Amino acid sequence: MTNTTLKLLAQQLQLSISTVSRALKDHPDISTATKEKVHALANSLDYEPNAYAIQLRTQSSKIFGVIVPAIANLFYDSFIAAIEEESRKNGYALMILQSSNNPENELNNLKIFRQNRVSGVFACLSAHTQNLDVYEKMSDRDIPVVFFDIVPKENKYTKVRMADERCAIIAAENIIQRGAKRVLALFGDPALSISQKRKQAFQQFMEKYAPKTHCTYVHTNSSLEAEAAFNKHIGKTQKFDTVFAMTDEILIGVMKSIQALNIKVPKEIGVISISNGFIPSLYHPNISYVETSGYELGKLAFVQMLANIKGGKTLSELTVDAKFVEGGSM
Repeated sequence: MTNTTLKLLAQQLQLSISTVSRALKDHPDISTATKEKVHALANSLDYEPNAYAIQLRTQSSKIFGVIVPAIANLFYDSFIAAIEEESRKNGYALMILQSSNNPENELNNLKIFRQNRVSGVFACLSAHTQNLDVYEKMSDRDIPVVFFDIVPKENKYTKVRMADERCAIIAAENIIQRGAKRVLALFGDPALSISQKRKQAFQQFMEKYAPKTHCTYVHTNSSLEAEAAFNKHIGKTQKFDTVFAMTDEILIGVMKSIQALNIKVPKEIGVISISNGFIPSLYHPNISYVETSGYELGKLAFVQMLANIKGGKTLSELTVDAKFVEGGSM
């Protein structure tokens, strides 16, 4: 089947290509009657503008690029859902790539975005990304970048993230309220700003308001490492009465070990996590958690992206607040 082109429409209507083009764009110099004829034929022949030609002409597309460490992650899944909803409402589409927490993959993804002339980039940094020059070059090409979740430390970038310090403090408050004496606190990759912020806030709060509570701090990079760390520490003579998991992935590893060891929750050990909400609901009793909404973060990130596109550069750091959701694990 032959693709419908401007030339074909012009031939059938016996008009010039430029007249047809302007009619499709509702140009004021074209009469209403001509516009109606052009639009009617275009609709009947399923005419679609050549997106690639438009990109070449405008040096941009109606596509946003999204980089996440892993697509198979419920937090990023809900973030992407929010971005997609807002993009569709505003006439944009998404190109979603994952870095697998590899800086080299991240660089290759950005190259693909540049080649496709994306209108903007939503970027969650990989664990060991240090050089941000490539992102600054994107901005120099008028491709705005909104960093989300795992963001740069510098204040010169547009960033949206969860209120990580507040999340950790809410968790610590509930642990103290439980009357915990020995706490195993598991955090993520120590190279990540999100891990650093959550651990620092949690540790400082515990030291200030519960100095007699013994806390053991462990860093893990996966659910498997979290499971191994829990097994290692729970087997010691001095038992823990509470465990804190910084993320859903860590929680999965902890709960796998708890179930395998047949430890009763909350009678023998209390469990609290920072979570997007779905994973805690899979266990009985439901795990108490501090909610971090990827969906709300996505909505906020899109607002920042539009602000960059429509009003120029908006360099700021915005956070989504957290709240405690009671389960039966504390």
